[in-house]
Amino acid sequence: MKKRVAILISGRGSNMTALIEAAKAKDYPAEIALVVSNRPDAPGLSRARSAGVATAVVDHTRFGDERKAFEHALDAELQKNRIDLVCLAGFMRLLTPWFVTRWSGRMLNIHPSLLPQFKGLHTHRRALEAGVKRHGATVHFVVPEMDSGPIVAQDSVAVREGDTEETLAARVLELEHKIYPRALRAVAEGRT
Repeated sequence: MKKRVAILISGRGSNMTALIEAAKAKDYPAEIALVVSNRPDAPGLSRARSAGVATAVVDHTRFGDERKAFEHALDAELQKNRIDLVCLAGFMRLLTPWFVTRWSGRMLNIHPSLLPQFKGLHTHRRALEAGVKRHGATVHFVVPEMDSGPIVAQDSVAVREGDTEETLAARVLELEHKIYPRALRAVAEGRT
């Protein structure tokens, strides 16, 4: 039986789209059952609906500083939809240990760097400043410490002379769209 997956987004949802496309294959072990955004105006919501995927909004601004109340509402939406696995795809909220622990071993994130290098934001700029020869993307399980969970998949591209943040980011994003579906397949098949 296919695993029921929810994708959490805050923006345009390009990795979400890659996962939805991959899940269309008959032999893919997961179905994208739900896309949830913390922003009602996230462009990814209409993309998900166009692909025939159910959507929901849990607007974090309605909860003020009550992060735990927001996460309880988010968790209730996931439970209501009988979700097995969660994929973070440009979800711009740090999750509390309560939520992360609740979904331990069942929540993936994609990060635009070769972890453990360049955790957090501005990864492409930091990679260029550091003068690395290769840069890439990592899919990992989510743990309470940001960008630190066990790695499921990684891939890299060469950093080219004359690269800017934008050119490097574009090549890394292409990688992300390849490795996230592979990583979700491995987790859904129990190979991690």
